Amino acid sequence: MTLVRETFHQQIRQNKVRSVLLMLIVVVLFAVIAWFFGFYLVADPVNAVWFVPIGGIIAAVVSIGALYGGDSMVLSISRAHEVTESEEPQLVNVVRELSLAANIPEPRAYVIEDSALNAFATGRDPEHASVAVTRGLLERLDREELQGVIGHELAHVANYDIRFSLLVGVLVGSIALLADILARMTIWGSMSRGRRGGSGGGQALIMFIGLFVAILAPLFARLVQMAVNRQREFLADATSVELTRNPYGLERALAKLATDTEKLEGANRATQHLYVVNPVKKLDKSARGVFSTHPAIVDRINRLRKLTGQPEIDESGVAEIAGLR
Repeated sequence: MTLVRETFHQQIRQNKVRSVLLMLIVVVLFAVIAWFFGFYLVADPVNAVWFVPIGGIIAAVVSIGALYGGDSMVLSISRAHEVTESEEPQLVNVVRELSLAANIPEPRAYVIEDSALNAFATGRDPEHASVAVTRGLLERLDREELQGVIGHELAHVANYDIRFSLLVGVLVGSIALLADILARMTIWGSMSRGRRGGSGGGQALIMFIGLFVAILAPLFARLVQMAVNRQREFLADATSVELTRNPYGLERALAKLATDTEKLEGANRATQHLYVVNPVKKLDKSARGVFSTHPAIVDRINRLRKLTGQPEIDESGVAEIAGLR
C-alpha cells in the first residue's frame, strides 16, 4: 500500500490547491455576472464596471461562508442529526477505531433517517469533519460492510477531499442560482427595450453576451462539479482497504448500495458528489460518462477484486455479491 500513501499525500496537496483555485474562479465568475447585473440596471457598460468589485466582495463572502459554514448547511439539507455513542454505539465505535487507524481526529457522527443506503463526509479539514450515514445503511449492512464504508469516508476526510467537495457543493449552487437570475433579467431587459422601440447594436450585443454567460455559467459550474476527480473514489476505496485490512467488507457494501432501489430524499444534484455512491445515478451506464460524479460501481468493485486476485465481474454479478442471487 506504499503507492496508496504516496498518492494520498499528492491528493492532499492537489485538493488544497484546487480549493484555492475554485474560490478564485468563483470570484471571477461573480464579478462577470455582477457587471451584467450593473449593465441591466444602469444601461451603461462603463458605469456597470462599478458593480464588479461588489461581485468580487460577495464572492469572497460566499466562499468564506461556504468554507466555515457549508458543512452545517449540507448536513441540514440532508436532514442529518448528530448521534452519541449511547444512541448509536456501533456507528460511533467504528468511526472511532478507523479514525485511530487513519491517524485523524474523530469526526462527529450523524444519522439520516432514510431507508436508502448511502453515506458521506463533510467539513473543512480533519479537525472539523463529520460523517453521516443513512438509517438504511446502519440496519442493512453488517459491521464489516459498515467498516468498509466508514473507511472510505474517512479517507476523504484525511486527504481533504471534504474541503474541495464542500466548496464545490455550495459555490456551484450559488453560481447556478445567479446565472438563472441573470438569464431572466437579460430576457426581460431585452423584451422591455424592444417594447420601447429597440436598442442600439452595442447594447443588443451585450445583452446577447449576458444571455450567453447566463446559460454557460451553470454548465461551467456543472463541469467544475464533475472535476471532483473520480479517481478520488478509487483512492478512497483502496485507503479503506488499507485501514480495515478487509477488501470483502467494502466490496459487499458497494454491491448492496448499487442494488438498493430506495430513493434518498435529502439528496440533490448540488450535493450528489459528496456521497459514497451517487444517489441520483447508480449503476446506470451513464455513470461512465463525462458528467458523472462517480466511477461506475462495478468498476470500483473490480478494482477491489484485483487486490485479492478474484476475477472481474460484470453488472449482473453485482447482485450476486449483494446476496440477491
